Amino acid sequence: MLVLLLACISVDYHPSQPVSFQPMPSNVQPSNKVLAALGLDKVKLTPFESGLINNSWHVEKPNKETLVLQRVNPIFPPTINDDINTLTQHLEKKKIPTPLLLPTPSGKLWLEDNNYVWRMLTFIPGITRDVLETPYQAEEAGALLANFHLGVSDLRIKFTNPRLGVHNTREHLEKLKKTLAKYKDHVHYKDVKILGERILKFASTLPKLPNSLDQIVHGDPKISNVIFDKETDQAICLVDLDTISTMPIILELGDAIRSWCNVKGEDSLDSFLSLPFFQAAINGYSKKAGHLLTKQEWDAIPAAVLTITIELAARFTTDALVENYFGWNSELYATSSEHNQIRAQSQICLAKSILSQWNSIGDAICSKETST
Repeated sequence: MLVLLLACISVDYHPSQPVSFQPMPSNVQPSNKVLAALGLDKVKLTPFESGLINNSWHVEKPNKETLVLQRVNPIFPPTINDDINTLTQHLEKKKIPTPLLLPTPSGKLWLEDNNYVWRMLTFIPGITRDVLETPYQAEEAGALLANFHLGVSDLRIKFTNPRLGVHNTREHLEKLKKTLAKYKDHVHYKDVKILGERILKFASTLPKLPNSLDQIVHGDPKISNVIFDKETDQAICLVDLDTISTMPIILELGDAIRSWCNVKGEDSLDSFLSLPFFQAAINGYSKKAGHLLTKQEWDAIPAAVLTITIELAARFTTDALVENYFGWNSELYATSSEHNQIRAQSQICLAKSILSQWNSIGDAICSKETST
């Protein structure tokens, strides 16, 4: 029945262009000039091991005060810091934990030097994970995201960097089609073409998502952007707020659950959606969200998870030919194309797992709707 239903419907979203993310070089160090201008000329700097978009350092000052120093990716305008400051100050007033921007000695929120933007933030102690280990962690992440959504639901702000169309699935699929037509001379074209055609066929059966109002969202709720307490596993806060934007919350939830409930990670050909993790994530979100979502939106969450999974598969496949978008692991793969092919295949495995558990996933949603 599901296959017959999926065969005759499609997905759509905003017609605007997605934003391209470029990974930052890992061998960058702040100059003495930058450190002096930020009042950090006598500090201990330790680079963060994770994170591809911005360069980040843990800063320990002589008085033992700790903070975070970042060189912001040029894809973001300097004024994104004004957006972040407005949003985080709003969260702080509601006593919702969040990293806060720290003014420079000159009183500004950022420093511009040699065409780069530097900023300082408060340090939130805790740990991050690339994959979740227990359903409890998924429940905590769900509750945290709901609390974030509720916390900013009454914020009125005109973003300087609105990032419209980030999850414009149709646009990403069209880009894949054009890329397959353009990059026929690529050394891996034959393999990527087979992969791309599989994804486009799969995409033609995606459920149509309901029309939903745009609301303020984090924009990139992958699990590595959640800070957990090292001892209790409680989710403390969301970080990497350069992606804040407006979109239907179900798209944010689709992206979050795709990340949180794939316990194998994005580089595995054994990827699958863990139903216990899904149930826990939905349970955590529903306990905090209240009436944030309509019944129609709750019912659409499985379709949103499937849609974002296929969308990401399309994006990985596109970059398997273009090779200028996603960062990649040069220690395990000879080229970014090979890494992105694996990533795309991983998302296809995840999508198949979602379909194979469709009824159980729907039942989990229904049970939470009934309890809220």
